Amino acid sequence: MNGSRIAAVGHYQPAKVLTNEDLADLVDTSDEWIRSRVGIRTRHIAGPDEPVDELAAHAAAKALASAGLAPADIDLVLVATSTAVDRSPNMAARVAARLAVPQAATMDLNVVCAGFTHALATADHAVRAGGASRALVIGADKMSDVTDWSDRTTCVLVGDGAGAAVVEAADEHAIGPVLWGSVPEMGNAVRIEGTPPRFAQEGQSVYRWATTQLPPIARRACERAGLQPADLAAVVLHQANLRIIEPLAEKIGAVNAVVARDVTESGNTSAASIPLALSKLVEQGAIGTGDPVLLFGFGGNLSYAGQVVRCP
Repeated sequence: MNGSRIAAVGHYQPAKVLTNEDLADLVDTSDEWIRSRVGIRTRHIAGPDEPVDELAAHAAAKALASAGLAPADIDLVLVATSTAVDRSPNMAARVAARLAVPQAATMDLNVVCAGFTHALATADHAVRAGGASRALVIGADKMSDVTDWSDRTTCVLVGDGAGAAVVEAADEHAIGPVLWGSVPEMGNAVRIEGTPPRFAQEGQSVYRWATTQLPPIARRACERAGLQPADLAAVVLHQANLRIIEPLAEKIGAVNAVVARDVTESGNTSAASIPLALSKLVEQGAIGTGDPVLLFGFGGNLSYAGQVVRCP
């Protein structure tokens, strides 16, 4: 076998739902103001006793169950996150411990909102090179931990959650070649920094960059998979803002594709957003096994990564 595929996906969100009306009690905002600017209606918020690795483990367990696999079948665990509190043990090691995954290699990747697609490419490369046979690839973030809840420009955007995929060796190349890169000179446009760390961004700069610079890059990711955008069954972009997602999907030219709009009910969950939205589309039956789906992450560090995958 010299290819890889996504065998199954899973997702998890905390039970607590924070509505726009709830936020209007905290800051000077309204449901109309939030919907008109970012398209978000609700978001899920984890409690103080729900750390990132717990969110990640729930999503991973669902993906494993869907694939019909046991934790012992996994030999690589990758967690994309930018909201880990501690340096060590890393998040992947903590997830492996929660799931009782024995002897797996465990690594975290911090590429913020593009983290999952970077991690998926890393797992694909490891499996195709023979370094792993099956990998758990997880995007998980607890953005509520790094949010200033008195800042109405950022607190209306964020949510918590996790999404996961099982990647395994296959005879086919069901995970297409990745197209990835960054714009280092614009890295400060999206930040999680300080003590305590706080999320901040230059919203207009990110909006202009995403809607003007990313469409040709996303089309090139399709070309690397040997497809035209019109061939796509679905497009799952980083769920940052509905006003970014809709024009970006249109400019890509995916005229026949289902466009994931999970941001409306989940908010911006950073590295979790793509696997979370993909898992929901699969669960809802909106896309079928073998359908070509463009995954495209962008944002923090002004990094991006995208690939076309076949739906599990």
